[in-house]
Amino acid sequence: MQNPLLKSFETPYQSAPFSEIKNEHYLPAFKELIANSEKEIEAISHNPQTPNFENTIEALAYSGEHLDNVSHIFFNLNSAETNDELQQIAQEVSPLLTTFTAKIFQNQALFQRVKQVYDDKENLALNDEQKTLLEETYKGFVRNGALLGEEDKKVLEEINKNLALKSLQFGQNVLAATNAYYKHITNKEDLKGIPEAIVEQYAEEAKEKGLEGFVVTLQYPSYIPFMTYAENRALRKELALANGIKAFDGGDYDNQNLIKDIIQLRQKKAHLLGYKNFASYVLEERMAKSPDAVFSFLNELLDKAMPYGKKDVEALKTLAKKEGIETIQSYDHAYYAEKLRKEKFDLTDEELKPYFQLEKVQAAVFGLAKTLFGLDFEEIKDVQTYHPDVKTYKITENGAYKALLYADYHPRKGKRAGAWMTVFKNQFKKNRENNRPHISVVCNFSKPTQGTPSLLTFQEVTTLFHEFGHALHGVLADTQYPNLSGTSVKWDFVELPSQFLENYCYEPSFLKTFAKHYQSGEVLPNEKIEKLALSKNFMEGYQTMRQLGFGLLDMTYHTNEIGDDFEVKTFEKEAIGKTTLYPDNPKSAISTSFSHIFQGGYSAGYYSYKWAEVLDADAFQYFKERGIFDEETAKKYKILLASGGTKDPMALYIAFRGREPKVESLLKRAFGI
Repeated sequence: MQNPLLKSFETPYQSAPFSEIKNEHYLPAFKELIANSEKEIEAISHNPQTPNFENTIEALAYSGEHLDNVSHIFFNLNSAETNDELQQIAQEVSPLLTTFTAKIFQNQALFQRVKQVYDDKENLALNDEQKTLLEETYKGFVRNGALLGEEDKKVLEEINKNLALKSLQFGQNVLAATNAYYKHITNKEDLKGIPEAIVEQYAEEAKEKGLEGFVVTLQYPSYIPFMTYAENRALRKELALANGIKAFDGGDYDNQNLIKDIIQLRQKKAHLLGYKNFASYVLEERMAKSPDAVFSFLNELLDKAMPYGKKDVEALKTLAKKEGIETIQSYDHAYYAEKLRKEKFDLTDEELKPYFQLEKVQAAVFGLAKTLFGLDFEEIKDVQTYHPDVKTYKITENGAYKALLYADYHPRKGKRAGAWMTVFKNQFKKNRENNRPHISVVCNFSKPTQGTPSLLTFQEVTTLFHEFGHALHGVLADTQYPNLSGTSVKWDFVELPSQFLENYCYEPSFLKTFAKHYQSGEVLPNEKIEKLALSKNFMEGYQTMRQLGFGLLDMTYHTNEIGDDFEVKTFEKEAIGKTTLYPDNPKSAISTSFSHIFQGGYSAGYYSYKWAEVLDADAFQYFKERGIFDEETAKKYKILLASGGTKDPMALYIAFRGREPKVESLLKRAFGI
């Protein structure tokens, strides 16, 4: 039987042939494609011609295209539609890919060719993108051990293998621990305060498990509404504890030892490559440049935000005391914050949800992309998908094909929690052809029920805009080389496009175009739209402190030596104690399910969310000064997005804005200071 992953995809837009792919195809495909890619690398390494930009640097950038495509398919499905077999394959595939990558960077003949071109760079007539590619290629080799001795290279390869496996296991444990827990409720009175649509969802979850009554899980669309609306405080406490001990309970999915192993391996890698710590290694390739700069940035915001964070929690304490709660706990926060939101703005998520039908919100974000960037979206049925829930869209610009978009919006057992944008196929130019990207947006919004369409909380509305901002970064990509395309930018720059787009959700003139009741078609009343815009900074002090806590925890992990006596809870308390606004629960931990830094790409980089907030606040302020749909401003911003990683991000930002970003823009938006 022919392996569909080993042939050219004879499908519309060369899209992935999902319906033809079976789990048993992956491992043989990876082995063969790695072997083929190794031959490509050997041909470049032993090219008899004198090394130059085209036959070495450019050839390397274009190598392994087929392997990259299959890797995108496999690892995206391992996040969005996984199963035990796929996870087992991932355990086998990850070391193969790590070894392959290590072989490239440890190929001395190849490195000598790269170095020869790099050393001659002043004499080469290269454009900006080519200069960036040369610089990044050379640094890539050095940062992956090309200057190490043979023994140290072997040590580094082993470290990278172990890191790949342990990070993978961390994520699998979080997913398994999330899926393993559910709360079975038989008395409907225990769900008092929870909107009927959510109760209906809990009933359906129980039915799926073959149970009577109701089931609440730790999946966000189930967990968050419970914590926000349930009047039963004891049950809120129970659910919060279940969430807090996720992968921290000493059971089969416990991540505590994995955290120690991952941090120690990262530190060992940094020391081997000549860096003081792993954060220094990472930040060399970020806008921030150094751990000191990040700590300074986070602590400056901490000092400014702390009074506002305390003020937010004091307001909730006052409300809770009226109900006889003397000491408010973290598991009370969402419940009383929602009550206060209702009191201050006369708005609740549940009364807003009927105005945010998923299809209408998606149409709005598509329309915004049309207004700003001239993009059109058309749903198509001839592209295979990996699950019936997934829809596909052809994106065009002035009638010409621009990109393919996969939209995957609903939770299921095989999908990890959260929301993300990813790529199935990169954009790049080769042989006079502009290969256009295949982009995916993955979320976990409540599924439609028999009588109700999928309705979003306002936070979920902003989540969709956020991920679509990332998607636009990929869709608009217009670069020569795949490794500089789309979101392939400095990590603390990557959140600018996503967070920028969220700003439009709070603009009254734009909200009126899509915030319409799913049954009556009535537009969300002006007074509620105005309150929604005013509510943007509701609990901003608390949220800022929470994000700063995550950022400081991440940086503390990656700037310290972790010994064998390491304890997750003790370490956490020391790292983020000054950011906490509620009494600590000694039985729960953040780190053991902190997938961003232990599985994802945010290690020594979580600060970038706040860093990018400065960028997005500054950028949107520019739009507001000139008009939020201003054509000329949008054109300049489009160039920034299309440029990907071809230039230094600060240079790209200055070209767009005319100056560097100012932290005052964020403080003004958040706290009016």
